Amino acid sequence: MRLPLQENVKADICVIGAGYTGMSTALHLAENGYKVIVLEGSRIGFGASGRNGGQIVNSYSRDVDFIEKHYGKHAGAEMGEMAFEGGRIIRRFVEQYDIKCDLKPGGIFAACNKRQLSELEAKKALWESHGHTGLELLDKEQLKSYVGSDRYVGALLDNTGGHFHPLNLVLGEAAAFESLGGTIYEGSPAINVQEGAMAVVKTEFGSVTADYVVVAGNAYLNGLIPKLESRAIPCGTQVVTTEPLSEEVQKRLLPKDNCIEDCNYLLDYYRLSGDGRLIYGGGVTYGAREPDKIEFLIMPNMLKTYPELKGVKIDYAWTGNFLLTLMRLPQLGRIGGNIFYAQGYSGHGVTCSHLAGKVLSDAIRGQAERFDVFAGLPQYNFPGGRLFRIPLTALGAWYYNLRDQLGV
Repeated sequence: MRLPLQENVKADICVIGAGYTGMSTALHLAENGYKVIVLEGSRIGFGASGRNGGQIVNSYSRDVDFIEKHYGKHAGAEMGEMAFEGGRIIRRFVEQYDIKCDLKPGGIFAACNKRQLSELEAKKALWESHGHTGLELLDKEQLKSYVGSDRYVGALLDNTGGHFHPLNLVLGEAAAFESLGGTIYEGSPAINVQEGAMAVVKTEFGSVTADYVVVAGNAYLNGLIPKLESRAIPCGTQVVTTEPLSEEVQKRLLPKDNCIEDCNYLLDYYRLSGDGRLIYGGGVTYGAREPDKIEFLIMPNMLKTYPELKGVKIDYAWTGNFLLTLMRLPQLGRIGGNIFYAQGYSGHGVTCSHLAGKVLSDAIRGQAERFDVFAGLPQYNFPGGRLFRIPLTALGAWYYNLRDQLGV
């Protein structure tokens, strides 16, 4: 573990949070010669960045057609141009800095009913209209070559998708950042951010004075900036990991070692780890709480997908919080002249956080055109206030989940 901050220091930029957003921002800035200090309240990758499903899923939680319909053709075109960049950034980092994270190609969106398959056909056409290639529609028979389950009616294969070890990725990015002269303090939660010509970020035992601050705490701000936290709610996603499976079983489950996510509103996602375990996730909970028995939430769907795994030993189970916004679009913005933030990827944080880091670093360097597109999207507070926003959101999720179950 890296040392905590115990003095008053200065930097060009102070980044709060050592997850994907923070490390992508810090690494992009360090590559351009800036002195950057990163403050992490716990340890690198402690939040969703170290606990997610490890899948490269392109675009946003709301797709480009939604953005164009609600916010205009310019916003749709600009967001469409950026929608597939996050995965390229991840691959560049992995290759350039030799990050060992078991990166493997190919992601599959699996349709549980005909309505979802029709939506995947539309997604393929939409993404191709924005220049994204490498997509293949698979019917039920073709899908058997990729997924050893009868649960799906078809799928969309994104050859530019993929999967990896999520914690090892962010640890590798941190090491790359430090190799360029960057500094990370762990166990150093920010407790106050003072605005001014030079911003000051205070911790319990020290402070960072900087020209710019980037707030990248996402679901783990812990009251640091209340007006940001009122615009989103933390949600938990649960993951279980089986014991190592035989090569024969691995080949039956996922013959080509792709990662899968289904198309339900409360979706399931899974892949094989580098050491041959099935990692299976889903089970969203609303609010920052941990369910008592994670396995009880995940196992029924895992066995529905793969009945042959009945009786398999679960070695690990965990939960982690991501941040959901009302419009399910990421929130990037500026407080005063020199405090930037990015949050609320709404389930698409792996790729979008890496894109956000590039966009934020460009804005700090004076190239704010793409940042302004994100910042121009409305950022609404959740209705119902602190008391009712979580039950109201859960009620909406119940409705969409019922639609998925009925296939309508």
